[in-house]
This record gives sequence, structure tokens and C-alpha cells, in this order.
Amino acid sequence: MTKKILLSGIVGTIVYYLLGWLVYGFILPEKSTGEESMLFIFLGCLFYAFLIAYVFCKLAQLTSFKTGFTAGLVMGILYAMVWYFFMNWEFKPMAIIEEIIIGGLMTAVLGGAVAYVNGKVG
Repeated sequence: MTKKILLSGIVGTIVYYLLGWLVYGFILPEKSTGEESMLFIFLGCLFYAFLIAYVFCKLAQLTSFKTGFTAGLVMGILYAMVWYFFMNWEFKPMAIIEEIIIGGLMTAVLGGAVAYVNGKVG
């Protein structure tokens, strides 16, 4: 069980970090201020990926990309909404939709990768 969590957490960290680099570095560069700490971003990816790995391995026992993607999409949408409302004090429907799409899809891919690794590790 620990081996699954470790391996899927490491893979998840790499996948989530690279997705962030792709999304915020190339697709939506205006979302970046250019002053972000790469170390803190990596650590955020690490802890988020290990949270997903723990939940998917220990509690939900998800072992396929499809089930991980679906669960990750739901978790990502909810997590994005939580942080949107914590960090923003005004209601902007388009910004909420954008955050939900980005957060939901990024966590869906993270969840798919984590569940896939869970299924492959014995």
C-alpha cells in the first residue's frame, strides 16, 4: 500500500507540475505574474498529488485512468471553487467558470495518472 502511494504520488507530482507549466506558462501566460516561486509551486504540486494518491489508493481504491479522471474532475471542480471563493471577494461568473475548467481538468488528468499507477503497481 505504501509503495502504491509513493509511486503514484511521485508520478502525480510530475504530471501536475508539468500540466501547470503547460497551462500557466504557454496556454494562459497572463495568469502568471512572473514572480512565483518554483520551489513553492513544486511543493504545492507534491502535497496535492500525495493527497490525491492517498485518497485514491487507501480510501477509494481507484485503479484505472478513467475512474481516476472522473473522480479527479469532481475533486478538482470542488477544490477550484473553494479556492476561488477564498481568494476573490467579488462575484465574476466568467472567472469562476475559467477556474473550474482549469482546476477540474488539471486535477482530472492528475487523478487519472494516479489511479493508473495504482492499478499497475502490485
